[in-house]
Amino acid sequence: MPYVDGFIVAVPKSKVDDYKRLARKAGKIWKKYGALEFKECIADDVKKGKLTSFPRSVKLKPNEVVFFSYIVYKSRRDRDRINAKVMKDPLLANMTLDSMPFDGKRMIYGGFKVAVDL
Repeated sequence: MPYVDGFIVAVPKSKVDDYKRLARKAGKIWKKYGALEFKECIADDVKKGKLTSFPRSVKLKPNEVVFFSYIVYKSRRDRDRINAKVMKDPLLANMTLDSMPFDGKRMIYGGFKVAVDL
């Protein structure tokens, strides 16, 4: 059964192009090592909820937009193997939270077992 890593980040509107450039570069690296899919999705119809929502989850500021991203792998074992290689890849190895075009401290992420796959 496939395995998915999911991410939610707040990206300053002025850095959306920088973020997309970084995502294209990162996606190529993940795919090179075996990820099946790499998707970066920008908020289009996402409202701030009264209690919870994507904007609330990342403490979205007025000058930011939410990105929801996910990477699909064949299995968790593949994910762990692929991520180990990605983290050692020279194109990403020197990246720090401060060098990214978003506030990495407000990133939400996790690994998910696929429960339904149609």
